[in-house]
Amino acid sequence: MLTVKQIGDLGEYIRQQRERSAMSLRKLAETAGISNPYLSQIERGLRKPSAEILKSLARALSISAETLYERAGLLDEVSMRRDVPEAIAVDETLTKTQKIALLEVYNSFISQENEE
Repeated sequence: MLTVKQIGDLGEYIRQQRERSAMSLRKLAETAGISNPYLSQIERGLRKPSAEILKSLARALSISAETLYERAGLLDEVSMRRDVPEAIAVDETLTKTQKIALLEVYNSFISQENEE
């Protein structure tokens, strides 16, 4: 169950992503297929959006749905991060060199994120 703080943090994050994308509230609502008032309530932390609404918002903002699911408390960030190196390791279409390069890039992004 989402806490009031998580809902507010999620709404704030969506607002920041919308502003970063230089979209008005109206344009994002239209693109995501939801009403302006509903999006406004989500951004202000007054409403808890469903996974489907989060997916629509993510698509409209050109970000991953998993990012919003994580912010909403629907995904465990730690288990998701463990899955990335495992997925790279078992991908049979990648060469050993490609796997090493991908892991290095991924790890550099994670270490940068932790510094911020």
